[in-house]
This record gives sequence, C-alpha cells and structure tokens, in this order.
Amino acid sequence: MGPGALSEILTGLPGLDCRNLLVGTDTNDDACVYRLTDDTAIVQTVDFFPPMVDDPFLFGQIAAANALSDIYAMGAKPIFALNLLCFPSCLDLSVAREILAGGADKAMEAGCVIAGGHSIVDEEPKYGLCVTGLIHPSRILTNSNAKPGDSLVLTKKIGSGIIATACKSGLLTEDQAAEAFDSMRTLNRRAAEIATGFTINACTDITGFGVAGHVCEMAQASGVSIALRAASLPLLRYAPDLAQADEFPGGMYRNRDFFSDRVSVKSGVPEAIAGLIFDPQTSGGLLFSVPAEESGQLVDALREEVPAAIIGVVTERAGMPVHVVEI
Repeated sequence: MGPGALSEILTGLPGLDCRNLLVGTDTNDDACVYRLTDDTAIVQTVDFFPPMVDDPFLFGQIAAANALSDIYAMGAKPIFALNLLCFPSCLDLSVAREILAGGADKAMEAGCVIAGGHSIVDEEPKYGLCVTGLIHPSRILTNSNAKPGDSLVLTKKIGSGIIATACKSGLLTEDQAAEAFDSMRTLNRRAAEIATGFTINACTDITGFGVAGHVCEMAQASGVSIALRAASLPLLRYAPDLAQADEFPGGMYRNRDFFSDRVSVKSGVPEAIAGLIFDPQTSGGLLFSVPAEESGQLVDALREEVPAAIIGVVTERAGMPVHVVEI
C-alpha cells in the first residue's frame, strides 16, 4: 500500500464512531486513544517492518523504538506491549531470539512490559510491537492543534532512509552508518519528558512519510499552512552526499508522488535537500508545534540530551498545506 492508503480504506467503515474514542483515524494521528474513565485513557498503536540492518539485535531495538515512538508522540506513557514476529523457517531460531532480545531491551528502557505476542512463518523476517499506553484525557497530544505563529521543533536528524539503503547496497559501511543506527534505536522518551515543561500545541513523530508527509498531515489536520526551512533541517552524516548522488530509496519517490499536490518546494531549494525532506525515516524524532516565544528554551533544554532544531513556522492557511523554502 502507498502512503495514506490504509486511512483512506478505513474512512467511513462502520464501528469506528464511538463517544469514548477520543482519537481515531480522521486526522491520521500516530495512535488511537480510548477513554476508560474521566481520568484515564488508553493509547494503542502497532508497527512492524522488515530489517534495515543485518544485526538482528539492533533490528529488534530499532523496530521497538519505532513502535514506542507513537505512544510518546501522543504524550502518553507506554505500559505494555505485544511482540509481532514474522520469521522464515530457513533461518536459525537464534536469529529470532536476538530480534526479540533487542525489542525487549528497548521495552525495558521504556519501562514497558512485553506481555506476549504472536509469530507466523513468512518468507522475510518482520518485527514490531503492538503497544498500549496510558494518559489523562485532558493531556493528549495530537497532530491537529498547530497554531499560526508556532515554531516547529524536531528532535532527531533526518536521512535514515537513504543511509540504511546505502548500507544495504554497500555504499556505506556499518561503521559509517553508526550515527544513523544509534539515532534509530534511541527512544523518544527523553524528548517527550522534556517537552512536558513547555506548551506543546501539536505533536507527531517523523517516520515512513518523511518530514514533508508528516508535516503535511499536521498542517491539514490543524487547518493551517507550514513553512519548512530547508537550510535548518538537521542532517545525518553522509545523507547530503548520498542525496547529491541520488541514492534514495524507492519510498522517497512514493512519498513525493503522493504529497506532490500538497507540498510546494520553492525553486531555490536544492534538489538533494528536497529529496531528503521526503526521505522515509525509521524511528525518527518527535516534531513539536510550540509557541514561538517558548521554542528557543525548548531547543536549549532538548539539546542537553538529544539533537533538536527549529525547522519551520506555522502560518494561517495560504495555498498548499506545506511550503518548503530555502531559508
């Protein structure tokens, strides 16, 4: 399926409208939220994918961090998760153990219990988690409340898609890709915790749709336009050179095609940087829409522990939802 296909399929299906369903599919948010009581809501998400690295333990870490990220993007705390594992019969079970051990390592770091799961035989390994979190209904973060005048703060560098592809094709060594792999297996937990001290109007995490796609979803859900500053994007090492050589994964082109009628790229933006804006990310950073007067303090606080940068501004709706500008 292409970007957005599942949301389009789900739209209008029966059984999706419920007074206790606080966040569903209508805004393409990162997870659903269901109210249990006046003081408690559960947040649920699921994500899994095939390996982007050869090391099974590292793959498990990255896949788990990616799934857990959706819970943090909603402002919630993960409490338990279920493993999802597809595994070929031709591989030794020790590989499966390492994948699951990597996932368990990240779940433990998140304070999240892995309570079971499900596995099937498949031709290609795939792994991820179905994660449940808790949150007070009044503290839910969504992608649909960005306000004109806000600044956009991103908490991880981008370029993981093109770097993982280059590593698979032998253009980069695993040592050269280490910065990207470390970024992908880093939980968004601390970024989310630090942000609780600030006014966060909207939040999402940057994953498969790339920066442009997820920013577009935020702009559309919020009824605003967003100007992304190409020169302000924090980039992983080697990403610019690989982009200049046009070594993008297929997902970048699919993202660009899907969002082309909603994302305007100004003529002064270099083609390589424009491609990185659409590069599909794995376990990317959180994107906060925060009042401009608080954005500098938020970035300073984040940079004590995680990379962070102001990458754009929110404006009243003007033309397309997203405008990528040079500066």
